[in-house]
Amino acid sequence: MTLTATKPHLIYLAGKWVDSPDLLEVDNPADPNAPAGATYAATEAQYEEAVTAAVAAFRETRALPVYERSRALREISAGIKDRREELGRILSLEAGKPIRDALTEVDRSVFTFRLAAEEAERMVGEVIPLDLVAASRGRFGVTRRFPIGPVAGISPFNFPLNLAAHKIAPAIAAGCSIVLKPATKDPLTILTVAEIIDAAGLPAGSVSVLPMTRELGDRMVSDPRFKLLTFTGSPAVGWRMKERAGKKKVVLELGGNAAVIIDKTADVAWAVKRILVGGFSYAGQSCISVQRIFVHEAVADAFREQLVAGVARLKVGDPLDPTTDLGPLVDQANAVRTQRWVDEAVAAGGEVLAGGKASGAFFEPTVLANVPASAQVCSNEAFAPLVVLFTFSDFDEAIAEVNDSDFGLQTGVFTNDLAHAWQAFNELEVGGVVMNDISSYRVDHMPYGGVKDSGLGREGLRWSIEDMTELKLMVVAQPQ
Repeated sequence: MTLTATKPHLIYLAGKWVDSPDLLEVDNPADPNAPAGATYAATEAQYEEAVTAAVAAFRETRALPVYERSRALREISAGIKDRREELGRILSLEAGKPIRDALTEVDRSVFTFRLAAEEAERMVGEVIPLDLVAASRGRFGVTRRFPIGPVAGISPFNFPLNLAAHKIAPAIAAGCSIVLKPATKDPLTILTVAEIIDAAGLPAGSVSVLPMTRELGDRMVSDPRFKLLTFTGSPAVGWRMKERAGKKKVVLELGGNAAVIIDKTADVAWAVKRILVGGFSYAGQSCISVQRIFVHEAVADAFREQLVAGVARLKVGDPLDPTTDLGPLVDQANAVRTQRWVDEAVAAGGEVLAGGKASGAFFEPTVLANVPASAQVCSNEAFAPLVVLFTFSDFDEAIAEVNDSDFGLQTGVFTNDLAHAWQAFNELEVGGVVMNDISSYRVDHMPYGGVKDSGLGREGLRWSIEDMTELKLMVVAQPQ
């Protein structure tokens, strides 16, 4: 089943490896003349077979003892680790992600599956005293979590392995079956991981990995046989999905225009070092990539000078080169769109301090200033290697500016003022506040998600498992 130069990778349908009449070619964003490979898009009949199998498999997965779920998850984790170099190369080729970042994503997925095994072992309930009133004398309650049912998972292109793992791993841990629709731009990495999942010996039908058309994906969203939809992607698509999802539970991890605040007490050199990572890793193609930077006027000049100098040192090039910092955007269309947004910002009075130009699917690491807050590069999700600088004189003003957004995923706050740290935590309208680090910080066991247009619910293994289970209460009465 492993990808070769001449043979498309088969798709994983309820424990079987199958092809379809619909060949899916996978581009290499860094080199349009050297495709990353090919696989297949599932047909309507194959979709139906996968969902039917998931419903049937749920009768088995819900009854799997914890040690079996945990064993399978640990074996998957170990299998990914054993094939680290292979998976990193596939990911780099199909996603255009620099190989250092691709290997980091593989390592994160190893952790994600291992942690899911541990969380499966920690799904504890509680005993609740019910005799708080005389009428409930001699009664107590016991709670336990039960798997919710078959899960529909839709994962994005920017982290094609680890964000898919954040759907599959908690589903296995919770005792749910899952049908995963990976991004059609880069499905080869998770299909290769499906080989490892297959070898773990889970019930047939408990996991299917099916690239499919958007039309079939829409059917997946509204299919009442799924009891939970978990989607990571754009806000516009995600909220439309929620409208069509029916009675099923919905978890949305969407986008944003993430901000950082550089307070006057900040360690400027540290802030610059981290923002060079947070704003430009994987060409800015992350929901929590640093996009808006609010800098106190007392340190604005020093910060600006150091940031522009740091950006000039970033290396743009071949994703397979270990020294590359930035590869291409996922396709040329996104580079063209980014160029249009930058040009609009300049026409509105913005200043380009660094970068600002597209070349094929590549876009230079870009720093902008004096851009109106209403410009696309500020108000919408750029998903590109660009940051926009603003200055402020009062910390209240900075918080208000960050909150003046339709999005609210994460914010970084660089400050050594404890009062400002607590104020930011209390007042910022986001799902996470990261002190003295970038908005794009994430470790895979933390609760992760946003407010406003940035999403609904939280990911992170423990919180995903809670969404994939239903809490049930048993009341025990002692005869009087």
